[in-house]
Amino acid sequence: MTTFDVVAEPTRRRILDLLLAGELAVGDLVAGLAVSQPAVSRHLRVLREAGLVSSRTEAQRRVYSINPAPLAEVDAWLQPYRRLWAGRLDGLSAHLDAMDDPAPA
Repeated sequence: MTTFDVVAEPTRRRILDLLLAGELAVGDLVAGLAVSQPAVSRHLRVLREAGLVSSRTEAQRRVYSINPAPLAEVDAWLQPYRRLWAGRLDGLSAHLDAMDDPAPA
């Protein structure tokens, strides 16, 4: 399964979004997602196998953190699209700036 396949699933993307703030235990992820604990555990297993998250044991809890390295593949794929949108956004910015200029008298 590729990184694209893994992040295509909305619940897994939401898990990654929650982990952006820092490490979270499974129970915290369950509360933040309003999804059953078994479902969250299945998604975490897929994320862990893809290398997108890592876990450590803290007392009797398992704590997860994000590993952004595999997202480099997605980032590289998005690069040409960023250039496309950057040019369009620059054009929009110039248009909006021109609209702010008062009309010559």
